Amino acid sequence: MSGPTTRAPGRWRRPARVAGRWAVRLAVAAAGALLGILLLGRVEAPIGPFDAGLALTPTGGGATVEVPPLGTLEVDAYDGPLGLDVQLRRVDETRIQALVSDPARLDGVVDQVSADLQDAVVRLAWTTAAAGVGGAAVASLLLYRRWREPLVAAGVSVVLLAGTAGLGAATWRPEALSQPTYTGLLVNATSLIGSAEDIVARFSAYRESLEELVTNVGTLYSALSALPAPGGPTDTVALLHVSDVHLNPAGFDLVAQVADQFDVDAVLDTGDITDWGSEPENRLIGSIGALGVPYVYVRGNHDSATTAALVASQPNATVLDDSATEVAGLTVIGARDPRFTPDKDATGDGETLEQTGEDLAEVAEEQAETPAIAMVHDPEQAGPLDGVVPLVLAGHTHEREVETLDGGTLLMVQGSTGGAGLRGLQGEYPEPLTCTVLYLDPDTGALVAYDDITLGGLGETEATIVRTVVPERTADDVPADVPADVPADGTQDGTGGGTPSSPTD
Repeated sequence: MSGPTTRAPGRWRRPARVAGRWAVRLAVAAAGALLGILLLGRVEAPIGPFDAGLALTPTGGGATVEVPPLGTLEVDAYDGPLGLDVQLRRVDETRIQALVSDPARLDGVVDQVSADLQDAVVRLAWTTAAAGVGGAAVASLLLYRRWREPLVAAGVSVVLLAGTAGLGAATWRPEALSQPTYTGLLVNATSLIGSAEDIVARFSAYRESLEELVTNVGTLYSALSALPAPGGPTDTVALLHVSDVHLNPAGFDLVAQVADQFDVDAVLDTGDITDWGSEPENRLIGSIGALGVPYVYVRGNHDSATTAALVASQPNATVLDDSATEVAGLTVIGARDPRFTPDKDATGDGETLEQTGEDLAEVAEEQAETPAIAMVHDPEQAGPLDGVVPLVLAGHTHEREVETLDGGTLLMVQGSTGGAGLRGLQGEYPEPLTCTVLYLDPDTGALVAYDDITLGGLGETEATIVRTVVPERTADDVPADVPADVPADGTQDGTGGGTPSSPTD
């Protein structure tokens, strides 16, 4: 008698074939959904003043904000196969100007950005879901060429996408938003501008005083008109020295008002007009072209070559880089700061500050007549120019200072026309906004007087002008024992928006 027939292998063959078919369906649906998401799962949306692109990409969760060319900001906010990628493509100039000119809009900018981002993410989620389901269905149809299969693939992709969303929600970590990881130039962000929370908390108070401060320049000008003419009966050349605007809109407003009300012949900018030298920052530089007077500029250590090129493209601007120009009949020379602080790997040939001063001294000696003014960014560049030119203008330190060097050259260091930008909001006594109107003899180029203009910092509404009349001196009678920044006889001051206080710089 024969034994029983074994049917075990056949018993498992059919379930294995079914499992294999579903595994293939799952793989096809997943691949098609991923391809659809990569091709179509993206949206363009305005986020506050920015135009941004948003996409979900297979990066293993979290969110990445790309800020070309500065770098990226990464937040490990959730887990999952798809990560949120936000790229800030450009700054809309119209929306930026609307924010700057309307304090009411600036009050709600955080809420507006949050609302815009939420709307964009919701729209991205629906777009991504449609792209994923559609991609899975199309891939299944192309492979199987049966109408039932796309429906199955669509259902599988819905389950996969729902699982991805559920995993993201279950692993959501809101505390990660306060601990981002920076790459690129943004690595320096916290060290350069300090605590963002502190800046936001103090900016509203700062903004409230800026409009009144800048308006006070008009009152100051009226007071100043009662002072004696800076050059006596002789006409003078009036030049406005500004420095370290650091992208403060109030600094640009101050430059425009002083240039107009003091009827200056030109503006001399000793650098750091921006903070990072980036494309978004550079959009405000276009206001230089509206000043209506020549604008002479040297690069600071926060200004990029792109920034300098944009300044040079303005119809009234000249960028000095070991070169000379003529302003109201006077020769002015200038050299850039060789450093670029936001990217220490982009400092060029490693030229030192002293070397740039030596090179500029050679430029001065090549001129047919002795230049009236040399422009540098860092006062350390001024040493080799001592005795070569009568006046050197600088900035960088955010501390106004006037000093006669050993060889008789007068070094005038400007404070910060932009109040040190965002960083000026950090300290207990934020930086004031400063600039100086220089009056020079049109024939000799000698400095005959200057008006130091100071607008108070955060929470202050004081604005002052101090006029210093420079006594006529020769190289032989410069007092060696008297600091050159002590006002000469005849110093007077005009005030507006409050009474003068002790110097803050």
